Amino acid sequence: MIGICSNRPGGNITGIIHMNVDLGGKRLELLHELVPGATPVAVLSGAAPDFASTYLQQLRAAAAAINVQIEVLAAANSTEIDTAFKNVMQSSAKALLINPGPLFTSRRVQIVTLATRHALPAIYPWREDAVAGGLMSYGPSITDQFRQAGIYAARILKGEKPGDMPVMRASKFEFIINLQTARTLGIEVPPSLLARADEVIE
Repeated sequence: MIGICSNRPGGNITGIIHMNVDLGGKRLELLHELVPGATPVAVLSGAAPDFASTYLQQLRAAAAAINVQIEVLAAANSTEIDTAFKNVMQSSAKALLINPGPLFTSRRVQIVTLATRHALPAIYPWREDAVAGGLMSYGPSITDQFRQAGIYAARILKGEKPGDMPVMRASKFEFIINLQTARTLGIEVPPSLLARADEVIE
């Protein structure tokens, strides 16, 4: 039920949209606020081509608005993730933005470990990334989306037709800061960011 693109797809389909494709610019702004001099910013991308194209197009527009350059690095498996980090460290990139995608979710520990090992400030798409040791995350609340999915499932079981139920967009977003990781990286988080965080991991 999660990830449908049309507001009313019809038939027997409904669901919930993550909205992750629209959040790249916000993540870049948060990363820029944490480390203002970080340019270029490396973007680790490994999503499906259509999604990646739309996401990166919006991200480039957001980067231009705040005068930040981005360098896109693609990875399709765990070995290429290792290679991407080696390329980041050999480039002039000062920070890292993780593109949403199933590969990076499944390789969360690998990515967080590499970013910390290389002292690279990074922002991730899911709360679980920050809980695993990532510096910051901003994205939709998976817990809230499962709650919404449960409500829809209950309505369907009571007889409502899925095609008559509009696709819901994610409505709750979480900004998480891992202060322990910030200290490890020698980064002082501005009070303005701490005040806006939904959760601060000590």
